[in-house]
Amino acid sequence: MRNLLSFTLLCFLPLFLWGQKRSEYTLNRGNALLFSLSYAGHKPGGDLADRFGNNFSFGTGAGLITNKGNWLVGLDFAYLFGGEVKEDVVASLRTPDGYIIGNDRGYANIELRERGFYAGGYIGKLISIGLPNPRSGIRVTLGAGLLQHKIRIQDDPLSGVPQLSGDYKKGYDRLSNGLAFSEFIGYQVMSMDKRVNFYAGFEFTQGMTMSRRDFNFDTRTKDETERKDLLFGIRVGWVIPLYFGKEAGEVYY
Repeated sequence: MRNLLSFTLLCFLPLFLWGQKRSEYTLNRGNALLFSLSYAGHKPGGDLADRFGNNFSFGTGAGLITNKGNWLVGLDFAYLFGGEVKEDVVASLRTPDGYIIGNDRGYANIELRERGFYAGGYIGKLISIGLPNPRSGIRVTLGAGLLQHKIRIQDDPLSGVPQLSGDYKKGYDRLSNGLAFSEFIGYQVMSMDKRVNFYAGFEFTQGMTMSRRDFNFDTRTKDETERKDLLFGIRVGWVIPLYFGKEAGEVYY
């Protein structure tokens, strides 16, 4: 995570300096619709850390920033994925040597992956810190939504396993979801020439999830544990603003 933070700062420092420079353009005044694409790296905590390692996510969102007060409101969606699964849900299918036997009596290469998403809404504020550009400053948001995750069981295309075919996978995938809260604090730039718009900062998610499967085939029980799933990470995003309103038409030189 430390390397990711350093990389983020190095990539966006030149854009930050450019975004603060005053020039002869229409200022970024008025209300604006904000459409964003983002990427994040997370470290799990709580119960999630017992099941998965570090993960990543692609995000998209749409929101509004007000002309008065720089208030933020919007919706966002993030697709979560990762390659480290600590909980071997197919251990009961393995031989004493750790292999899974396929239809052809050979060893099947079954891979476990993390998949999930977060979808929700947020409110917040862009806090100007006295720079010439009033639309660049500290971005703070609070959100709530749905966090979902599961273990993706990736088949071996050359050797099928009957116990993991079709809907049988649902008995092993640990599908879980529930109410989640999300917080973000970082820096956002909306340049005065409207060409460079991005944000970068720290993201935190707390999920109160439960298993949504009626029965786990490997444990032969129903999982009724109330989970506390945590994510800590860094998110960077590119923003496309669409300004509107009377203030957006004023030109300053």
